Amino acid sequence: MSSIGSSADREPKRVVVTRSEANDGPLSSELRNLGLPVLLWPAVAVELAEPGPLEEALAHVDSFQWIVFASRHAVAAVTALMAPPPKGVKIAAVGQATAQVLRQRGWPVDLLPSESNAAALVDAFAAEGGLGARPRILFPASSRALPTIAAGLTQLGAEVIQVEAYRTESSNVLDVEDCRSWIARGSIGAVTFASPSAVDELEHALGKDDFDRLLSAAPAVAIGPTTAKALTERGHTPALAESATLQGLAHATHRLLRAREALAHGEH
Repeated sequence: MSSIGSSADREPKRVVVTRSEANDGPLSSELRNLGLPVLLWPAVAVELAEPGPLEEALAHVDSFQWIVFASRHAVAAVTALMAPPPKGVKIAAVGQATAQVLRQRGWPVDLLPSESNAAALVDAFAAEGGLGARPRILFPASSRALPTIAAGLTQLGAEVIQVEAYRTESSNVLDVEDCRSWIARGSIGAVTFASPSAVDELEHALGKDDFDRLLSAAPAVAIGPTTAKALTERGHTPALAESATLQGLAHATHRLLRAREALAHGEH
């Protein structure tokens, strides 16, 4: 399949992948399968947290009525310590991508909001009629977890035990000078973001001027509303994936670049 934006006399535009993944990672592979050349700019690094607190919580998993997963990284952290799902504990997930990973590992998904964000999860619990007589909810979270889930479920009457399951850090492998070289050449077609942390860290690494220069020339594509909000707060309105999955992110990027190419051809 030919690359979008390619021609005999100019370099094809690249799609930047800001999530941490290998060259044959899931998002990069989806993009290449759609004919889009990829640049890996890993802005964040995700590592499992020190396991002691999570191990302690899971040792008493039968004291919980729910476990809430807000990302596939939380799923990986928990299932590394507890492969089979606990009996008698219901499972809630934020987003189709998180639910998909749970199901792939043999875990049920009892509650999945229609929208892929933390506020929608809280609303879904409320729509179920609240949480009854102060249930205990285990929330294995990121080191950068926003308070939306824990505060929202507490307000509904739950006792939320939030445990750091993984850490989201600045990447130490991002080649900033190479990034700036690509920006200066104007060879970026789009920039994909799969988390708010990737937005934060790419802006921090590049500096505000180069970050704004990049996204003024190449549109951002966000996996979900929370990530989109991080971009709009910085003055950049992204395209939004129809489904909050890496496949959805890839297809939204492909549609966006096809539309821009068609518009450019129409103008000439």
